[in-house]
Amino acid sequence: MVWQINKATQKIVRIKGDKAFVTEDVVAREVPVTLFLNGKEFVTMVCSPQALEELAVGFLCSEGLLQSPEELESITVDEEKGLITVQAPGCDAESKFLKRNITSCCGRGRPVFYFVNDAKSMNKVTGVLLVTPGQVWDLSDRLEQMSVLFKETGGVHNAALCAPTEVILFYEDVGRHNAVDKIFGRAFLNRIPLHDKILVFSGRVSAEIVIKAGKMGLPVIVSRSAPTDLGLAMAEKLGITVVGFAKSERMNVYTYPARILG
Repeated sequence: MVWQINKATQKIVRIKGDKAFVTEDVVAREVPVTLFLNGKEFVTMVCSPQALEELAVGFLCSEGLLQSPEELESITVDEEKGLITVQAPGCDAESKFLKRNITSCCGRGRPVFYFVNDAKSMNKVTGVLLVTPGQVWDLSDRLEQMSVLFKETGGVHNAALCAPTEVILFYEDVGRHNAVDKIFGRAFLNRIPLHDKILVFSGRVSAEIVIKAGKMGLPVIVSRSAPTDLGLAMAEKLGITVVGFAKSERMNVYTYPARILG
């Protein structure tokens, strides 16, 4: 199975009560992958070593460097060396990839940033989508059921692109932002319409995640976790419905509740 490349085993000492014993545990793999853009080293991403093409394309889309699939001339992935090479002559990286804030879930080595003023220049999401509470709970349950690597390791986030009654794309990654970028990348490459889709997500709904959803044009974010106040402020500005703590037949609808029928 593909997800097996994302895990490794580690010898550990397990302690239960007053007993200790040596055993093996399964841990999530985390690798650095360097992206070269138009022949120049651009950024090094720390991620799960799977769906690297989607990650690279989604990252470039999130940063506003790729606008249409026609701009992408070629992309090659060398998994063994941890290299991704993208040729997109129209990408003006030097002028656009500037003045970033490091996101809250990572240290200085993380490459995933966002423009401070991104939300000010983005169009409001206007997608018409109605989702019932039952559909929200069903999609949240499906996300949990599909999260094989999380069940094995407890060390990854997962994200799915969904219609109200089906899961269209699903990815897991050690970085919650990476999981969303992989969805963005595959949807971009496959030209999947996003104005009537839902992002179902395991992680915290931060401002960064909301901005990514806004750039994708997604009208609804459903998370099994909590939002942040800045994330909700961004969602209010961008017209995005944010649902949090969606599990066990309960949920909190924080913004634009009209999209959730009840």
